Amino acid sequence: MSAASYSRILLKLSGEALMGEDSYGINEAVVSRIVSEIAEITRLGVQVGVVIGGGNIFRGMAGAAGGMDRATADYMGMLGTVMNAMALADAMQRAGLPARVQSALRIDQVVEPYIRDRAIRHLELGRVVIFAAGTGNPFFTTDTAAALRGTEIGAQIVLKATKVDGIYTADPKKDPTARRFARISFDEAIGRSLAVLDATAFALCRDQKLPINVFSIFKPGALRRVVMGEDEGTLVHS
Repeated sequence: MSAASYSRILLKLSGEALMGEDSYGINEAVVSRIVSEIAEITRLGVQVGVVIGGGNIFRGMAGAAGGMDRATADYMGMLGTVMNAMALADAMQRAGLPARVQSALRIDQVVEPYIRDRAIRHLELGRVVIFAAGTGNPFFTTDTAAALRGTEIGAQIVLKATKVDGIYTADPKKDPTARRFARISFDEAIGRSLAVLDATAFALCRDQKLPINVFSIFKPGALRRVVMGEDEGTLVHS
């Protein structure tokens, strides 16, 4: 069996990814499939940290747009990520994959607080660590949390799971001639105004020389192909 290209990764999952074709909440079949793909790469010896969003439950920006105080709306969104993280960890445990949830907000009766050294120890012991509640601060997205946690735990790459199988020269749904980038530099992504991650997260990854791969979580086997270094998704590099 070939060795994986990365020994430790940070996987960014959106809350919407857990919905599947549903309009709200968590689709059990989708979660089960995502868990099976994560389990497959752990069997390759890859250590996996996950940052998960909460948009399937509550979006802070949407609440703020509706007149709610932005900080309050963002904290509600963080609590949504905790619910998603607990559901994902439970699915992993039921599948025989050890997992721990660490939250940037203190909810000690339910999940562990985020402690960097403890998170790294969990990873070294083969447990998947799911980081919930974003950075613990309003006004910062879960993209920023992914870049931050990836840097803190010494991940070799941030994998952003989306609905599209990479970054294209144009919207592939509107332009049949759109071409997928196999690789693109941070500077070229900036020059082309490509929205890879939000600006804060993108700047952090660029400054820390932490590469990003954008791929489709809905494409069977894509996660494994990314960690094996195959031509899957789009690699954004220094």
